[in-house]
Amino acid sequence: QVQLVESGGGLVQAGDSLMLTCAANTGSGRSFSTYTMGWFRRVPGKEREFLAAISGNGKNKYYRESANGRFTISRDNAKDTLYLHIDNLIREDTADYYCGAKNFWGRHSDYNDYLSWGHGTWVTVSS
Repeated sequence: QVQLVESGGGLVQAGDSLMLTCAANTGSGRSFSTYTMGWFRRVPGKEREFLAAISGNGKNKYYRESANGRFTISRDNAKDTLYLHIDNLIREDTADYYCGAKNFWGRHSDYNDYLSWGHGTWVTVSS
């Protein structure tokens, strides 16, 4: 099963941009490019919120409706790495950000479909 490690979080100012990284370790198993990947975030006490998903070959992307163009998901299969770029950060973006891996394209916002999760990287946006 693929192991995922997020990084890139921290304390940022409102209006800044941030790039989050999710490094995947597939071991001796299947290629990273065979996984659909997604980004979610969670504020303590609230449900995990879907942000974006990307297909294995990177050609298909899907974002939550209220993303307002501020989130960009991408991947580098040669590096087994997933990215999330966030523009114009606002206080409401303060959360723990997670990446997840699953076997198929579709039903992106259902976190129960994801096979593996990282431990998260915390982002705090100050104004």
